[in-house]
Amino acid sequence: MGVRLMVVDDHRLLAEALASALKLRGHRVLAAAAPSAGAAELVVSRAPEVCLLGTATPAEPGVFEPVVRIKRERPQVAVVVLGPVPSPHGIAAAFAAGASGYVRHNERIEGVERAMVKARAGESAIEPQLLQNAFAELLNPAAQPDDEGARLLHMLTPREVEVLMRVAEGEDTRLIAAGMGIAPSTARTHVQRVLMKLGVTSRLEAAALAARTGLLDRAATSASNHAAEPGPARPS
Repeated sequence: MGVRLMVVDDHRLLAEALASALKLRGHRVLAAAAPSAGAAELVVSRAPEVCLLGTATPAEPGVFEPVVRIKRERPQVAVVVLGPVPSPHGIAAAFAAGASGYVRHNERIEGVERAMVKARAGESAIEPQLLQNAFAELLNPAAQPDDEGARLLHMLTPREVEVLMRVAEGEDTRLIAAGMGIAPSTARTHVQRVLMKLGVTSRLEAAALAARTGLLDRAATSASNHAAEPGPARPS
């Protein structure tokens, strides 16, 4: 049985594309919209079973205010957040506002469907480990301040950071290899590892995520600090 839903995303084109894909799979889409002052009102007035709420900045203060209003005025509506590489703070904020689930932007359409069905049934639509991390953040929010840029930078090796910076500058595999003095196959492997660690599927997504989270600025600062560090003293 199809789900009666609405799709709300930061980008209208993405909302409409996801809505079209779900319609083809037998779901009833009441509306697809971009967040605005009237987004919460639209969900409240149409009262879908599930609202898919996309956001690029889950850790930004106030981003889940529409969820708070929807759950206050239409508690039967299950809200599933679609977001980027999850951080405990962002997931915790979503659940604290009343969301029923969190699904990464790069999830397959089947994964989105599973989350919708679970949320409609009153279940938590999120991977168990992510849910555990979110609860830990809710119970002790001051234990680990959210800084997604720092978190992502910590996941990458210095060489992978350099690769990411070159990707963000628009260099292709050949240029990356030449600039780093490595084989193209090695450069390609580094790029794939960076995409995997960041949880994205394309170089464009990686560059956008790095820019949005401040990862590029942090990477540049880190590189400058390493360059400024004095080397070992040489015997006279």
